[in-house]
Amino acid sequence: MAIDPVPQVGISRVLGLLEVLDDAGGRYDVFRLARDINYELGEILQVIKAAEMLELVVTPGADVVLTGTGSALLRGRVKARKKLLKVQMRKLPLFRTVLDALQRTENGRADEDAFLEIFALHLPAENGEALLKTVVDWGRYTELLGYSPDDRELYLDQVD
Repeated sequence: MAIDPVPQVGISRVLGLLEVLDDAGGRYDVFRLARDINYELGEILQVIKAAEMLELVVTPGADVVLTGTGSALLRGRVKARKKLLKVQMRKLPLFRTVLDALQRTENGRADEDAFLEIFALHLPAENGEALLKTVVDWGRYTELLGYSPDDRELYLDQVD
């Protein structure tokens, strides 16, 4: 299974993008969007890529367009948003790999070094520490994963 890295952006920035798109009627020119929200083009492209991987937006031509899934996420309350994002994240090979590794452990926990090794093996060109930080950010927001900084461990958060 090929594993693609997720862009190293916080999930709150993805949600912010969706709000901006919704306020603009669901569609925005990427270049105008970057200018209007004072983001560098490369920065907004990373946020868009993250949203696109989660199937919350599509990018026909130079536009970014809110999908039905993205609209549904915006209409939901926090718990519903987390649940929808959890479903979308489980579709991503990177998160499936992390979840599979945790499920194979006796207690659903694993040291962060185990994941840094997985990332180094499958994504050698990526900054493993930054990627882990993003995985933890997204996983904690959705309550899919937990992280103990004291123990430096990731763990399965809630079973649903």
